[in-house]
Order: sequence, then C-alpha cells, then structure tokens
Amino acid sequence: MIIETLTSPVILFFILGFLAAAIRSDLAIPEAFAKAMSIYLMAAIGLKGGVEVASTGFSIDLATAAVSGILLGFTLPVLAFFLLQSFGKLGAIDAGAVSAHYGSVSVVTFVTAIELLTVQGIRPDGFMVGVMALMEMPAIITGLLLARAYSKRLEENNPAGGGPGSNLMHEVLTNGSVVLLLGAFIIGFVAGTDGFAPIKPLFDVGFKGVLCLFLLDMGLIAARRLLETRKITFRLATLAILLPIINGAIGTVVGSLIGLDPGSAAILGVLCASASYIAVPAAMRLALPQADPGIYLAMSLGITFPFNILFGISLFAALAKFLG
Repeated sequence: MIIETLTSPVILFFILGFLAAAIRSDLAIPEAFAKAMSIYLMAAIGLKGGVEVASTGFSIDLATAAVSGILLGFTLPVLAFFLLQSFGKLGAIDAGAVSAHYGSVSVVTFVTAIELLTVQGIRPDGFMVGVMALMEMPAIITGLLLARAYSKRLEENNPAGGGPGSNLMHEVLTNGSVVLLLGAFIIGFVAGTDGFAPIKPLFDVGFKGVLCLFLLDMGLIAARRLLETRKITFRLATLAILLPIINGAIGTVVGSLIGLDPGSAAILGVLCASASYIAVPAAMRLALPQADPGIYLAMSLGITFPFNILFGISLFAALAKFLG
C-alpha cells in the first residue's frame, strides 16, 4: 500500500516540489494561482461530500462520527501538550500552541487522503467533510486552556483574560477554509445529484490534476520552511513524527469501534494525525502571540505534513482494513 501511494502522481508531484526546494531550485508557483487552486479543491471536496450525504441521507454513522471527532479534538491536544513539555522540553505557551495544531486538522492532508483511499477502493463516506470542519475549533480551545493554565507569564501579560484571545471564536468560525468547506457542503446537499450534474465536469474531472499541482507547491513550501528554521531540536522532530502516528492510530481505532467502514475509519485517523498549518496558526497569532511560529509551523508543515502524505495515510488505511 505504501508503494502504491508513493508511486501515485499526486504524491510524486509533492516529492518533486520537496526535492526542488531542497536543492534550492527557483521553481515556484505564483501565490495567486496557489490560492485559486486551494479554493477550487476545498469547493470540490465540500460539494461532493454534500451531494453524497443528500443521496444517502443522515445516518447514525454521521452522528457518531461527528461526536467522536469533536471529543477527539478536545482530548488529543492534552496528550500532545504533556509530551511536548516532558519530552520536547517546551514551555507552556509554545507547548499549548503546538498541541492545538496536533489536535486540529489539515484540509490538504484530508483532500489528498480522500483521493488516495478512493484509488485503493476504500472511499470514505461524504459526511466526513462535515466531521473535519467540526474538529477545527475544539483543539484550539484546548490548546489555549492548557497554555493559560500552565503559564504564569501568560497570566501576567493578560491578567483579565481578554486581549488577543477575546476574538478567537470569530477568527476561527470565519476562517476562509471553514466557511468555504461548510458552505460548499451545504450547497452540494441542497443541490443533490441532479443539481450537481451540470457542474460535475469542472469539479470532478479536473480534480486530480489540480491536486497534483497544488501538492507540488506544498512540497516546495514544506521543504523551504524546514530549511529556514533553526528552532527544531531532535526531540521536537521526533515528536512531529510520533504524534501523528499515535493520534492517527487512536482515531482509526475509534472509527472502527463506532462502526465506520474502513475508508471512513482511515479518514478519521488521518484527521486526528494531521496537524493544521493554516487555520490554527492564524488563531495562535491572534490568541497566543507569545508563542514561536518557527516551532509550530516547522513541526506541522515541515515534518508532519510530509510524513502523513508519504506514509501516514497508507499506515492508517492498512490499520483500518485490518480492524475492519
């Protein structure tokens, strides 16, 4: 399964971008084009998920997956926080910021996993798009609570508990990724199969090609972020690989225990393993400006994202098949 993943054009484009940045090539994707691809991919995955739920209807699986995803979003950062403090030797503020990343989700990892699992014949249920959106906020709340509870310096800087954290809810709920995914999901649900048919060629046929180019850009960004940072120790690099393995295994086991099919259980594992590098960094800049972006961005984007793309998705798919 890992060999099949590594030989997929989607993954090979990511490797190409990573290697190009590693040898310091001037290869680059224009920022405006990269943003347009991101909008397209999120709209496509949201639409298709909504259409699928409209055709199958609401189910017990949807409800249990949603509740499980929210609970995992609240609890997984706690494990990450104490590992980051005890083994990673981070202070409470940085540990809280990083743990929020490792309880939240990566949209790009999710989209890539959907494509790879579909090719392998274990396509997840469409309602997992909604589960992904619901898992964004809990991890951020938990990370902030842990940082505030264990950091005297943070309390001294914000004695009234206000300041940057007061607008956090608005920042997360109005994040572009969350708004577009949920909005597209609702549109797909309202439109249904018949309504989606006229626009299906745009959002279905070209999806894999756009994903290839997008992952080329992500490979470039991930490698350059890793090369630029000087804040990542061996301990932190180790945790950036161990945390997705632990969290992903927990998510996959939970998915199997609540009765999800292997594809959906694997996707729940991927969601738990993926570390956010878009929505959560934006929230942390607002709520925890004292935290070091060089640490949480290098770990989530420079190490965890490539690991999940190259190996993690296949690992959780194999575990879900075994448990299923």
